[in-house]
Amino acid sequence: MAIITQNTYSVCPKCLKRIPASITKQGNDFFIEKSCTDHGSFSAIIWRGDVIPMEGWGNYQAPVNEDRPPDCPDSCGLCPGHLQKTCCVLIEVTTRCNLKCPVCFAQSGGTTQDPSISEIMDNFEKLVRNGNTFIQLSGGEPTVRNDLPEIVAAAKAAGCENIQLNSNGIRLGQDKGFTRALAQAGLSFVFMQFDGTEDVIYEKLRGRPLFAEKQAAIESCSDEMIGVTLAPTLVPGVNDHNIGDILRFGFEHSPAVRGVHFQPVSYFGRYPRPPENKDRITLPEVLCAIERQTMGRVNISDFLPSACDHPRCGFHGDFVVLPEGLMKLTPKNQTNACCQPDGTEHLKSRNFVSRRWRRAATQSTEQYFDNDGFIYLDAFLDRVRTHGFTITAMAFQDAYTLDVERLRRCSLHVYKDGKTIPFCVRYLTKC
Repeated sequence: MAIITQNTYSVCPKCLKRIPASITKQGNDFFIEKSCTDHGSFSAIIWRGDVIPMEGWGNYQAPVNEDRPPDCPDSCGLCPGHLQKTCCVLIEVTTRCNLKCPVCFAQSGGTTQDPSISEIMDNFEKLVRNGNTFIQLSGGEPTVRNDLPEIVAAAKAAGCENIQLNSNGIRLGQDKGFTRALAQAGLSFVFMQFDGTEDVIYEKLRGRPLFAEKQAAIESCSDEMIGVTLAPTLVPGVNDHNIGDILRFGFEHSPAVRGVHFQPVSYFGRYPRPPENKDRITLPEVLCAIERQTMGRVNISDFLPSACDHPRCGFHGDFVVLPEGLMKLTPKNQTNACCQPDGTEHLKSRNFVSRRWRRAATQSTEQYFDNDGFIYLDAFLDRVRTHGFTITAMAFQDAYTLDVERLRRCSLHVYKDGKTIPFCVRYLTKC
């Protein structure tokens, strides 16, 4: 028997019209359910199991006011009811791509003309004037643009403090001169598509074996002191068995690899058919798999819900890779409530990412403890700076799972046509 635990709003997957929705509990699982007068009823799993109770995951604020429905997602960018500021803003520099992935959220591979550097520079200047200094260059695949180093330099000149590249890494490994030019232009770090440590995974998700090319990209970035965060798209039955190996790969390649950012598959953009619940993996399942597949080296208790977005949008854990193993740094006293009243969570998130994802040269010895087991503080703090490692996740929403309560607390935005748009709305597509 389904029990309604919360009322919210969503969209119809067929027409994208905003409609009322409910979060329901069925056994130990939670679903979002809704009905469109034109296209019928829809139900999608959003949380599986009771190992991590959904009701206890984060400190929830009051749900949306049903007497005054919010404008989301009809009035983006940011609607008057939006509750969070921008942490990272994404700029699409091309729609072209050198892959054709069946799970591409951006439906890349288009032939539209790339925006000019002057147009992009104008966007950078507008964003910086509004205090948005953390940008992600995305697409499409940005590295298909030969002038990408010039775009990075333009972002730097405009005052962008953190310049992140979202890339599949192929050209970064093949063209070391290009990677060097990006570093010299001021690139901060790379957010690299990395779906696993087995070529069969890439053949299924990306259409060809790519593991060697991913390794070459990481090596090339390491040579230029560009930090790399691995970004696996997790698809049940394809690479959910490989979560532990992805993390071990990351630990072994620290400090070149700065962290792993898991993305449970969401069905927007390009996908072959409407998804079933078996096609989804939820946040608690990812956390359980991390603990199980690392054999307890990393535990569920090492993580907190997202603090900059809605708690159900993701999780984060902070670690340092030591020669003796992995040490947890996630503070136990950190709030896990979304949208704190001081309005600075987006700035705290920016600073955290900047500290952890950038590469830093080591300045001390490899000895962190004396013969009596006491820590050499300066050496340890240097190790935290150089070998800090984050494990994070973001559960993007598609037309089936969209919850306006979550959407209104989004801090990852896309700048398009003069509007700042929540990420999941920008890539929302009909089934």
